[in-house]
Amino acid sequence: MGMTRRMFLMDLARRKGFRVESELSDSVTHIVAENNSYLEVLDWLRGQAVGDSSRFELLDISWFTACMEAGRPVDTEMKYRLMEQDQSSPLNTPESEVPSFIASKDAFEIMAENYEFKENEIFSLEFQRAASVLKFLPFPVTRMKDIQGLPCMGDRVRDVIEEILEEGESSRAKEVLNDERYKSFKQFTSVFGVGVKTSEKWYRMGLRTLEEVKADKTVKLSKMQKAGFLYYEDLVSCVSKAEADAVNMVVKNTVYTFLPDALVTITGGFRRGKNIGHDIDFLITSPGSREDYELLHKIVDLWKKQGLLLYCDIVESTFTKEQLPSRQVDAMDNFQKCFAILKLCQPRADNSSDNTSKNLDMAEDKHWKAIRVDLVITPFEQYAYALLGWTGSRQFGRDLRRYATHERKMILDNHALYDRTKRTFLKAASEEEIFAHLGLDYIEPWERNA
Repeated sequence: MGMTRRMFLMDLARRKGFRVESELSDSVTHIVAENNSYLEVLDWLRGQAVGDSSRFELLDISWFTACMEAGRPVDTEMKYRLMEQDQSSPLNTPESEVPSFIASKDAFEIMAENYEFKENEIFSLEFQRAASVLKFLPFPVTRMKDIQGLPCMGDRVRDVIEEILEEGESSRAKEVLNDERYKSFKQFTSVFGVGVKTSEKWYRMGLRTLEEVKADKTVKLSKMQKAGFLYYEDLVSCVSKAEADAVNMVVKNTVYTFLPDALVTITGGFRRGKNIGHDIDFLITSPGSREDYELLHKIVDLWKKQGLLLYCDIVESTFTKEQLPSRQVDAMDNFQKCFAILKLCQPRADNSSDNTSKNLDMAEDKHWKAIRVDLVITPFEQYAYALLGWTGSRQFGRDLRRYATHERKMILDNHALYDRTKRTFLKAASEEEIFAHLGLDYIEPWERNA
């Protein structure tokens, strides 16, 4: 498993009274593996010069999870053991057995979102951090003792947890879900191009639903918001990994047409290993010294000719050399960007060539899907920092910047890392080098979701 997760679980076990070794030794009795087969563990043991593996219990991570939940070592039943014929599989708790707390963990995200709509950043962050910590736990929380010693568990968070454990749900989260303002803001912000400020404006105008917004002739929509409404159904639906892969091919083929040596990298949630998302982000750079400031314009023009472009907005770079990194945790970077909506063609369910199909309404005969795509152009020397920032997650990036500022006396953003003590910019050719500058072990992208 990843180093960050392993260290977290080891520390958790030690706090519950377990003895956990960092290296194989004579005192080890149980070996726990995650996403490894029996044969893979045997190969690892042979690499450790172990001739007889029978003295160890070789167990799946599900045994460890059960131990953490019980607060003591549980019996090593057959269902937990790694078996030679791959008879074992991770123990999945049936949906009906999951405590209400886990089923209601969205309560924290609901609370965070509500405070974000109210522009109360402090309270919103408090619940976002709590949600991140709770998602990372390898066991369900069934009592208040389970969160003892965990970070980001403030009084407001603890009150919500306690109520869920006692009542099965959070009355505060329930109130939010039934709140008229929250429901309106939830609808409004689901539209591409609509943020909290616009939602507040519409709400004060007495508008409560998207239908009312569309029907109100006094509402002036931006070009982006018009596209958001026009392709609303497609844009609010999730983008699958297969769709992301298809768009990846389109973007790469287009970029290589104009810049054959370009480096095109998919970022965001898909780089973090997620199978679904709401948009697809790409970083584009070139190892050459020459920057092509017209590249995005060339890409857009080609997509227009190919009939693939449904909307685009190009924002030019505002970066100046020797510019210090931004001290703001959530500051936008200054790269040249293109916010686009692409038409991704999909295979027809019916290959019929019946002429009557020509008379069908476009929505009924639609064989494509509108997909949100962001293209970001970055200078090659800033690529590692841009990759780290655009990979996310938002909470991970936020905390990494905070760590750099408070623990290392450095300023980190998507462009650079500046050492305030030495008064110098720290160069990095990879994400690994950035983590090294910060004195941290490298954290894989798929470990940055919480």
